[in-house]
Amino acid sequence: MGAPALTLVTDRRLLPAGRDVASLAAEAAAAGVDRVQVREKDLPDRALGVLVAAVAAALAGSATQLVVNGRPDLAELHGAAGVQLPEEGLAIAGVRRAFPGLTIGASCHSVDAALRAEDAGADWIVLGPIFATPGKEPRALGLPLLAEAAARVSIPIHAVGGLRPDNVRQAAEAGARGILAIRAFVAQPVAEAVAAFRGHRK
Repeated sequence: MGAPALTLVTDRRLLPAGRDVASLAAEAAAAGVDRVQVREKDLPDRALGVLVAAVAAALAGSATQLVVNGRPDLAELHGAAGVQLPEEGLAIAGVRRAFPGLTIGASCHSVDAALRAEDAGADWIVLGPIFATPGKEPRALGLPLLAEAAARVSIPIHAVGGLRPDNVRQAAEAGARGILAIRAFVAQPVAEAVAAFRGHRK
């Protein structure tokens, strides 16, 4: 079993002084993070577009893919690899027709939702929250549900919610092909977080 793919999800409000989203993305690219997902849902259109452009520039020339949360228009405009669609957001089939060049991830909170997203044509599922995470403690789905989804869905399942280096192996053993994290990447240098997630502790 290979190490799960790593996605850094942005949240500029959690960044300490002296770090910004674009510099975090540059760290991610240098550290070999697989994807950076820009998820700044409170930003107005213009500011979000500027931020996505800055992250795209920070990732240019690297193997790290850019994914934009909920905005296929901005994803396409700035050359992102894909878009992540919230469960109650834009319809997968409609986005596929309008933006055929983008890959599509679907955020899901149940096995049934994951099955529906697969049927609708999603390329991958983000399932969560798997573990308790601040503000969402009662909503944690748990490893058994992750394992059920991974067994019943044929497209890759990526786990989100409370993922840390000390529980990523459990998620992978339950069938997660990737994991997404926010806090684990801002609590320390990105390279250290990547090494910890991938089990390369010294």
